[in-house]
Amino acid sequence: MKKYLLGIDLGTTNSKGILFDEDGNVVKNHSETYKTHFINNIWAEQNSDDWWNGIKNILLTICSDLPANIAENIAGLCISSQTPTILPVDRNGIPLRNAIIWMDKRAEKEFNELLNKIDRNEYKAIVGGEPDASFLPCKLMWLKKYEPEIFKNAHKFLQASSYVNYKLTGVYSADIDQAILSQCYDVNSQKWSKRLGDIIGVDFEKIFPKPVASNTIIGYVTEEAAKQTGLLPGIPVMAGTTDGIASMCAIGISKPGQAAEIAGTSSLIFAGHTRQSAYDRPVISKVSSINGLPYVFDAPISCTGASIKWFLDTLGKNYLEQANFTGKNVFDIINELAAKVEAGSNGVLYFPYLLGERAPLWNTHAKGMFIGMSMNTTQEDLLRAVFEGTTFAVKHVLEEMKAAGAEVNSFKIAGGGAKSKTWLEIKASILNMDIQILDSNLDVPFGDVLIAGNAVGIYPDINETMEKMIKIKEVIHPKEEWIKKYEKIYPFYVSMYKALNSNLKEYESVINSIC
Repeated sequence: MKKYLLGIDLGTTNSKGILFDEDGNVVKNHSETYKTHFINNIWAEQNSDDWWNGIKNILLTICSDLPANIAENIAGLCISSQTPTILPVDRNGIPLRNAIIWMDKRAEKEFNELLNKIDRNEYKAIVGGEPDASFLPCKLMWLKKYEPEIFKNAHKFLQASSYVNYKLTGVYSADIDQAILSQCYDVNSQKWSKRLGDIIGVDFEKIFPKPVASNTIIGYVTEEAAKQTGLLPGIPVMAGTTDGIASMCAIGISKPGQAAEIAGTSSLIFAGHTRQSAYDRPVISKVSSINGLPYVFDAPISCTGASIKWFLDTLGKNYLEQANFTGKNVFDIINELAAKVEAGSNGVLYFPYLLGERAPLWNTHAKGMFIGMSMNTTQEDLLRAVFEGTTFAVKHVLEEMKAAGAEVNSFKIAGGGAKSKTWLEIKASILNMDIQILDSNLDVPFGDVLIAGNAVGIYPDINETMEKMIKIKEVIHPKEEWIKKYEKIYPFYVSMYKALNSNLKEYESVINSIC
């Protein structure tokens, strides 16, 4: 009897669930959106009820009218999610406040306090990456300081997928991939860090569930969860993973030398490697949960797709109006317009630091900027500059990964950004390498399905399954005439940021004091 597997990705802007058969064919899918609540410009929170309601609707939609031979043969469920996120729950698993998500920057003061208590290099040696206010040690310090009652009453602090897993199974869980990206985990001892916990006065072993491998069965769908979701009780639920690792599985990153971008609201850049990065490089280096891939270099860029959305919402409202009037997809409109502008955007450079920047700058004070405008600058120049600037950010990350020892012999792109032909041609030309595009069905939930299938024995060798199921749909080649221009422009992208960086923190302080 054919088996079926469910994969769900709980992202920053929406959740998407897909039911696959064991051969990798899509049976049904559904997605749900939810809001991010921005407060004081730098706080970013989500309501965990929105997560759960979205997941319920996804599962109810997928499970409705399923033939019995499919519903009764769903062999497993795996959920990946945005990270790092922090959600305090009480002893009954009830959230005590909104979740603080990865893009939240409230803990900058706590970040500085933390680095006054521990040497930066010692910190990096423990967690395997650059410290930043977006990670959980700083946010735990903030909660402890400003919301002491909530902190005191918190039984556990959960990631987004961990919370949904609890709602499905009644079991508190954590996966190793999200534990590493929390920066509360010691990558050397493979345990929650006692050293960092002691510094901030928190027992990580007590407040976090024990981390397990992503393909660990942590529990089974309960009778109550079955009533709410339409699933049958008893379906195995996996520990799950980050949206990044699920994406790596979905696009077949399984060997050193392979690299990829998951292009969504933000971008995640990955490169497989045989050894850990030196601690003085601005990339996250972590033990891989994928067989045959010892280490993964991981670098998150904060505002790639978000920059496009920002442009449309602020400077490109006429494009949205045109789309509504004509019925044409707005992204088709802006792709066509950007393609008509010469490479180099008539001298305009865009810096996509609308939320500060994570990799490779790790600078919460970095600012979004257009540089090089003149009286001749057009709206379309600015549009193309956004496509180019977000791609220069990708190149900046890849150059740092190479400096850390990674080889980048092939580059794949998946996610929403892989649907823009103009953007892909710009990326191929700025990176000066072929870009491999995959079948659109191989979205993040497919990576979750591979993990679930491995856990229940359907895919004993996950790498072999990747090679069998994941096929290249298209290859985008660089444009020679663009390559030469971008090679001359890119050094200025790096040097101009460095020249302005010394003033950005002071400027932010002044603006905050007068506005």
